[in-house]
Amino acid sequence: MHIPDGYLSPQTYVPFYAVFIVMASTAVKKVKRQLSARIIPFLGMAAAFSFLIMMFNIPIPGGTTGHAVGAAVIALIFGPWIASVAVSVAIIIQAFVFGDGGITALGANCINIAFVMSFTAWGVYKLVAGKSRNYARINIAAFLSGYISLTIAAVLTAVELGIQPLIAASADGTPLYAPYPLKIAIPAMALEHLLLFGIVEGLVTLFVFRYFYANQEDLVYVLK
Repeated sequence: MHIPDGYLSPQTYVPFYAVFIVMASTAVKKVKRQLSARIIPFLGMAAAFSFLIMMFNIPIPGGTTGHAVGAAVIALIFGPWIASVAVSVAIIIQAFVFGDGGITALGANCINIAFVMSFTAWGVYKLVAGKSRNYARINIAAFLSGYISLTIAAVLTAVELGIQPLIAASADGTPLYAPYPLKIAIPAMALEHLLLFGIVEGLVTLFVFRYFYANQEDLVYVLK
């Protein structure tokens, strides 16, 4: 879902940068209040885990890529604010060091992948499982939190790309940035994530969540 440079117009990426700066500053303040000496090492591991899993990129139509993220399981275990910070750090390193995702699109990528995914995953889990400790229910909730959050983030990315021909075109109508309209961008992104990447994200979320549930239950944010 990493959007490269040249695919988003200034009318799109400038507002996203502004929103990201506000959200990131809020997240850092909240994380400082949540952090404990015990959680700090796990936060570094979470960022590294997300960084690693996102490096397995598969190019898909529309000027972006498909991959799992790991944001959902980090949100379930450590909370959505911590997950947003950890995944944003991974995305920023990928953009500046490896060229994976554009610098101009950095705000949009962080909002889509880090913030939207983290809070969607947390919301889906709470909606499905609530405070239940029923084994089957929490397994379903964990899988769906990964599957749905990644798919929603992918569709949001597709919308951002698909509106570019509408808001940034030359006098003759030629798109200046992402060339694919909504009718191409949304199906291309949605189908890939519904049928493949979302399932991978759901399974990763389920298995890692189950490990922490069995071995470090007192750490798991959504169970508190």
